[in-house]
Amino acid sequence: EGKEEDVRVGANKFPERQPIGTSAQSDKDYKEPPPAPLFEPGELASWSFWRAGIAEFIATFLFLYITVLTVMGVKRAPNMCASVGIQGIAWAFGGMIFALVYCTAGISGGHINPAVTFGLFLARKLSLTRAVYYIVMQCLGAICGAGVVKGFQPKQYQALGGGANTVAPGYTKGSGLGAEIIGTFVLVYTVFSATDAKRNARDSHVPILAPLPIGFAVFLVHLATIPITGTGINPARSLGAAIIFNKDNAWDDHWVFWVGPFIGAALAALYHVIVIRAIP
Repeated sequence: EGKEEDVRVGANKFPERQPIGTSAQSDKDYKEPPPAPLFEPGELASWSFWRAGIAEFIATFLFLYITVLTVMGVKRAPNMCASVGIQGIAWAFGGMIFALVYCTAGISGGHINPAVTFGLFLARKLSLTRAVYYIVMQCLGAICGAGVVKGFQPKQYQALGGGANTVAPGYTKGSGLGAEIIGTFVLVYTVFSATDAKRNARDSHVPILAPLPIGFAVFLVHLATIPITGTGINPARSLGAAIIFNKDNAWDDHWVFWVGPFIGAALAALYHVIVIRAIP
């Protein structure tokens, strides 16, 4: 129906004229997961629910431990050439996300980031109960991870900034907010694309390689925004470092590292679900 018109206007010689969203399952070669219920009380009685939160806690703990320790190593060096430098910090963040998403994707989904959890919640990929639980466990894990780093080098940790995110001198809070919004959009959009049901069905290698583009997106965003905000794009990471460092300059701009990532995640969810996939 309408094929001739499509050919005439050059839109697509082989149009997929079918209902949008989950109502068109029968003609697809893949199965769109049904939207998660807003509240699912039954999952509170499931061990898999609590296990998933523990996995998020441990993953975020390890993420903060490795990345903040890397930042401290760069800060302690006399110059960038004597350390891994900004590129090394970016690789630490991106590489850890790659490894941790690979390890935890089958247990909790491998979020390791409240902004990712928020974006997936808006897309109805998980319930509100699970989203809140994940965010709490991610924040607790981040606090513990930064705390262990401080325990290794308490004086140097406080003197070198503790890995806390701040808007760099020369940039306005608006610039920092914009950088966090765009950076988180890149990350969350990559998460949606790498875990898309349609792509998973047609490319058998995608589920195995999904952590790679996600980690690489984190690496690239860090290269771009470390000079502006130190790169948050993860409210748990920013909160953990700020609580353990606990100085005024860490809290002055802290709202940027919550508002920016949540706006970026929401925009990425809306773009992927409504524009790219046209799922109601």
